[in-house]
Amino acid sequence: MSIGEMLAATVPMARTLNLEFRETTPDKAVVALPDQSEYHNHVGGPHAGAMFTLGESASGAIVLAAFGAQLSRAVPLAVSAEIAYKKLAKGPVTATATLGRPAAEVIAELDAGQRPEFPVAIEIQRADGAVTGEMTVLWTLRPNNPS
Repeated sequence: MSIGEMLAATVPMARTLNLEFRETTPDKAVVALPDQSEYHNHVGGPHAGAMFTLGESASGAIVLAAFGAQLSRAVPLAVSAEIAYKKLAKGPVTATATLGRPAAEVIAELDAGQRPEFPVAIEIQRADGAVTGEMTVLWTLRPNNPS
């Protein structure tokens, strides 16, 4: 099962919004929100909540890609999130997520018995390439058996 399939199977909101997981690697995750009138806002674009879910889902996809091998010993959890809506979004939008710290550095902190935190930056774009939103989600890896 791919990371996108796993998220769609285990995260009901990802299924509800029909998110499309286009690329999921430890370096980048790309997730698309199709244009769906039932999730539009009052100006005919994707609702802010749908765009937030899109960005958070892209961040979760890259976290699973980068740290999936650590799931037996730690649970990834979102700590906080911030989003800025930059331009009017119309039509389909795509979120691209990147890790804000090297994965090896985060894993080294986990190996040292710490609870590492790391940011994931997300850029949301329209089909014409215009950036409609920027988001940062701060994640942690919570050890299953903290010492």
